[in-house]
Amino acid sequence: MRTRFAPSPTGYLHVGGARTALFCYLEARARNGVFILRIEDTDLERSTPESVQAILDGMEWLGLDYDEGPFYQTQRFDRYADVVQQLLDDGRAYHCYCSKERIEGIREEQMKAGLKPRYDGHCRDGAEAVAGVKPVVRFRNPHQGDVVFDDLVRGRISISNTELDDLVIARPDGSPTYNFTVVVDDMDMKVSLVIRGDDHINNTPRQINIYQALGAELPDFAHVPMILGDDGARLSKRHGAVGVLQYREDGYLPQALLNYLVRLGWSHGDQEVFSLQEMIELFDIRQVNRKASAFSTDKLDWLNQHYMKTLPPAEVAEHLVWYFEKAGINPEKGPSLADLVSVQADRVKTLREMTDQSRVFYEDIGDFDAGAAKKHLRPVAEQPLRAIGNRLADLEIWEPERLDQVVRITAEELEVGMGKIAQPLRVALTGTAISPSIDKTLWLVGRERSLARISRALEYVMARAAAV
Repeated sequence: MRTRFAPSPTGYLHVGGARTALFCYLEARARNGVFILRIEDTDLERSTPESVQAILDGMEWLGLDYDEGPFYQTQRFDRYADVVQQLLDDGRAYHCYCSKERIEGIREEQMKAGLKPRYDGHCRDGAEAVAGVKPVVRFRNPHQGDVVFDDLVRGRISISNTELDDLVIARPDGSPTYNFTVVVDDMDMKVSLVIRGDDHINNTPRQINIYQALGAELPDFAHVPMILGDDGARLSKRHGAVGVLQYREDGYLPQALLNYLVRLGWSHGDQEVFSLQEMIELFDIRQVNRKASAFSTDKLDWLNQHYMKTLPPAEVAEHLVWYFEKAGINPEKGPSLADLVSVQADRVKTLREMTDQSRVFYEDIGDFDAGAAKKHLRPVAEQPLRAIGNRLADLEIWEPERLDQVVRITAEELEVGMGKIAQPLRVALTGTAISPSIDKTLWLVGRERSLARISRALEYVMARAAAV
């Protein structure tokens, strides 16, 4: 089994492309095969080094390790030229001197007549060279018969050769075209299964004819359906993030995105959550649904939180480092990131949210939230804050269970409800009235910071009492 993912570097790595890459990866891994990465960069005007890097970075972040590559089509132009010459020598291709104006004129007439626009074969049986004109090279497509192939997703597909025209395989400057280079590459790389989007179905009969003209063995084909937005239209930027690395920016774990992508068009009973190893063991391209699937950010959010809560905290923490660096937060200035994850994972949907809501555990807090301070840092809060501060100063072991005991004992001694201590303490520690449970908040803020922040809050309360 040899599969390949062959993106064009004309933009970001789209989630549709990432799903195709995942399907190729899974088929190769499930059958102890080879997964190839090929960069189809023959569109010299639109291909950019930045887009190439975005593809490589996206694949690395997703953990889709390839066995061979990356190969670049621009480094294979000599090989393409040799195969073009081979087809010319065998009479399977020919030079075409028709001008652009003539081709456009033919197409206009055909469309007016209600016909499918196609090349009329003017140069097919030999054409005299035109002075000063560099010809294109066209593939001599068969005129009779049908192209029939059994698609692993869509079933049997049959296209009449009368529907296909003689496509250009080399431009006037000698540069090769897409449908031609794909065949040469897949043939040379011994690709046995081509998995790609169903927008390529119309290309497949043309490519099969080129394979046969070259005497090459055909691979199997599997054309997977496109991904739609929640409104039923093709997924695009207006639906939100569609680039793989944007999902990283937004705070998603690669495990969550992979799990979500594999379920877009494929299922295994009622199971929703799949580890990568389970995907490898269970996935079969033949089981992919031929209907298009709609992307749901809510479902991705659910999966992301599931993985944040169920993966080992240290594993999630490895990903969280990246967000801390981008936010300018030094993870060495507070609790371990694994401890932070163990507390915050069920409170947020993304790692970006976790980062935004965790700054108070690593940096000094600014002014108290006005509303929270007005409600909870009143003069009546002085006694419970002072009492809890004194008890915490004497506490030797700073861990959630002990911290919870101290808060409860203090509330019992003062004969007040937990909220009368927890809420003023929460505002003192974080500046706001919202945080994890008070024992976990104290634990994450740490001993020295907690005592200093309680003292600061007491000063605020006393100043407020003096101003009355």
